[in-house]
Amino acid sequence: MTYLNLPAADLKIAGGYQTALEISRQPEVWEKTAKKVSNGFEAINAFIQSAFKEVDQIILTGAGSSSFIGHSLSGILFSHFNTYCHPVPTTDIVSFPEYYFNPSHISLIISFARSGESPESVAALELADKYNKKCFHFIITCDGSGALANYKSKNPVQVFILPAEANDKGLAMTSSYTSMLLVGLLSTLGSKDYKIDFSDQLEQSIGVARNIIMKECENLKAIAGKPFQRAVFLGSGALHGTAMEAALKLQELTSGHIICKSDTFLGFRHGPKAVINEDTLVVYFFSNNEYARQYEIDLVNSMNKGTGALFNLGIGEKVINSDQLDCQIHAGVPDVQLKEYFQPLSYILPAQMLAFFKSMQLGLAPDMPSSNGAISRVVEGVTIYPFPKNGERILN
Repeated sequence: MTYLNLPAADLKIAGGYQTALEISRQPEVWEKTAKKVSNGFEAINAFIQSAFKEVDQIILTGAGSSSFIGHSLSGILFSHFNTYCHPVPTTDIVSFPEYYFNPSHISLIISFARSGESPESVAALELADKYNKKCFHFIITCDGSGALANYKSKNPVQVFILPAEANDKGLAMTSSYTSMLLVGLLSTLGSKDYKIDFSDQLEQSIGVARNIIMKECENLKAIAGKPFQRAVFLGSGALHGTAMEAALKLQELTSGHIICKSDTFLGFRHGPKAVINEDTLVVYFFSNNEYARQYEIDLVNSMNKGTGALFNLGIGEKVINSDQLDCQIHAGVPDVQLKEYFQPLSYILPAQMLAFFKSMQLGLAPDMPSSNGAISRVVEGVTIYPFPKNGERILN
């Protein structure tokens, strides 16, 4: 058996078996996840519809990779439901709950978590219950035994547990990230109208993912072998969350040997572009939104001004006609175009694979690349301090 073109026996010796397996089997995990959403859709839809009768804001939350799911979903949820939607990490909520909650608001809080054991996961919901007029909690997690999945509240709670295969055992989230993103898409957008059918989009995404896994391993391995010391990932709209996750994935799996940054295409022009030097890899996630892509192509064509990057990689459904790109990965299949909000599901795979191969080439163990214990699968050592008593405001 091989995963990412590497024999399972060699992967086990190198400490990369679990991560390679989890990256490779994502298409199958998505199929199982979608089936489970379909089987439980009646209860999910009833909860979502009940929430939308009362809520005036949606908060998408999680920590680390889980929080980036909210960045991919927030814009599309706002545009569909006309309700303010904010991606707010649990780590922000726990520090400053009064910035996001107050007694005049009713919130739908959608929580994403692999294990649900990060200290901030439950603390953020306790603060929401404390400071909101009312909350609806929709919890999407990979571990049914975790603290988040078993959260008890005075407010309505709906919990969705992903298939067991989505609960990654490797340090870096891969299939857990994409599968929770898929649940977020299907459960929220699917709830608006029973006639909405995403089966073609899911089938397209699965086809894209399988093509990338089968055809791009050697290409991405070669790119990973280039001597870059820093990397920049750019994406706009729903793909901004993808860029954020890609940057974290490469930095995690290389244990910080590669310093990474993410931004939007337009935002990158306003100062951050100064990070580019001859040791930099730049990865562009191109949107299917025709209007937005004009700005993206303009940015690519401007990259010859100033110090050039070591290598420029484009990922998109359409070929970008630019001399500035050294390589393009085609993320599409014939006849069906991905909706822009479905692009993040499959577009993250090349970044996951790139990070995996770079980790291996650096002599690290991708399943647990942090030999000094600086990062762990579940965050440790966070103290949750007592909340102000009697519901008093803590804003000075």
